[in-house]
Amino acid sequence: MSNESPLRHLGPNWYATVMGTAIVASAGAALPVRPPGLRGACEVVWALSAVLLLALLTARAGHWARHRDQAGRHLADPAVAPFYGCLAMALLAVGGATLSVGSAVAGESAAVAVDATLWVAGTVVGLAATAAIPYLMVTRHRIAPGEASPVWLLPVVAPMVSAALGPALVPHLPAGQWRQAMLLGCYALFGMSLLATLLILSAVFSRLVHHGPLPLALTPAMFLVLGPLGQSTTAVNNLADAAHGAVGGPYAGAMAAFGVLYGVPVTGFALLWLVLATAMVVRAHRRGMGFTMTWWAFTFPIGTCVTGAAALARHTGLDALSWLAVALYVLLVAAWAVAGARTAAGLVSGRLLAAPRPAPVALAPTMARTT
Repeated sequence: MSNESPLRHLGPNWYATVMGTAIVASAGAALPVRPPGLRGACEVVWALSAVLLLALLTARAGHWARHRDQAGRHLADPAVAPFYGCLAMALLAVGGATLSVGSAVAGESAAVAVDATLWVAGTVVGLAATAAIPYLMVTRHRIAPGEASPVWLLPVVAPMVSAALGPALVPHLPAGQWRQAMLLGCYALFGMSLLATLLILSAVFSRLVHHGPLPLALTPAMFLVLGPLGQSTTAVNNLADAAHGAVGGPYAGAMAAFGVLYGVPVTGFALLWLVLATAMVVRAHRRGMGFTMTWWAFTFPIGTCVTGAAALARHTGLDALSWLAVALYVLLVAAWAVAGARTAAGLVSGRLLAAPRPAPVALAPTMARTT
């Protein structure tokens, strides 16, 4: 294969297609309302996400085997390296969807085994990315003032995905120490990701206020902020569900209360950020924003807000939260359909796997890549 083969330009950001597809299935399964045909549609989308994951794992392995120089450049590029967090979240998302959606197709025992395997693999990869990418940013990358990006959230949010999906495995572990260790370990992952997210969010907002909007191609990354917000709400409420079989009564009750007391304010902030991010995208669209792979940022983050709102609706019984989850799910499906169709068209034309065109010098460090 020549150095200019399409595989050479297949970056880690392509795992976002897996994340965005898997969340459509798992968010649909989490909805508090179940319209006819939804379950079957979610099973089809779950199967598609599993196929996409296998295809990308194979293609990315080929990328590393045949184009190690380019893979090394990706790690050395502060605009690309954070996307290695997408690998962890793709593994976790497909594993979670396998248990919540695919168990009806594959059987519960097989679904649990697949989810456990992918959860362990995704968590290990996520922890590695959470530590390694910030280390590279500090020691190897050269980042100018004003270049903070929501993309920096990708590696540090991966442990939050583990924290949100791990509770589903708690009932399948032996009672006692195993369940308690899993539950508290997920809380530790939650805290790790939350505190790292808070550090990055302050840098991102400071960059926006002092240096203006993101470059047009990178503007959809504004939606990435919704990921840790929705996923953390999902995590604390899923952990509360799993607590009753893992820890004593007082702690289980406190965890249930914390899920609501934390989740409602964070959901409020997520809705505020959704309005801000949407306004920025509309502004960028009017200025000529074209399609790039950053459009997949419209999918997984919104999906986490769906699961977060659905979890709050489950714990509070509030109809308003149920309708919020449904409305966000409609938005998620629309975003997924558009991103998927544009990606398929870009693959057929060959544009998305072509060598990236040089960006203007002033924007090159922060321009989003299409590969």
